[in-house]
Amino acid sequence: MTKITLGLVARTPGASKRNRTGGWRTLRPVVDASKCKKCWLCVVYCPDSAMKKGEKSSRPDYDYCKGCGICARECPAKCITMVEEEK
Repeated sequence: MTKITLGLVARTPGASKRNRTGGWRTLRPVVDASKCKKCWLCVVYCPDSAMKKGEKSSRPDYDYCKGCGICARECPAKCITMVEEEK
């Protein structure tokens, strides 16, 4: 039987707040607020709850965004662009 080594194991409630996962990404979402229709589909589809409702548009929480690109793919207004992460 193959043993699988786990990475981060969160054993307490709220552990994801303490473990910022944004450092994992190679691409990051950039929102063009002038194109955003405030449909919030990016917020709904984000698997890490890293997209937030902003006053003028959605906004990524880069502390937790892993750069998966689901927000950009699901945005009907195509206002989210994935760009290479700067180091």
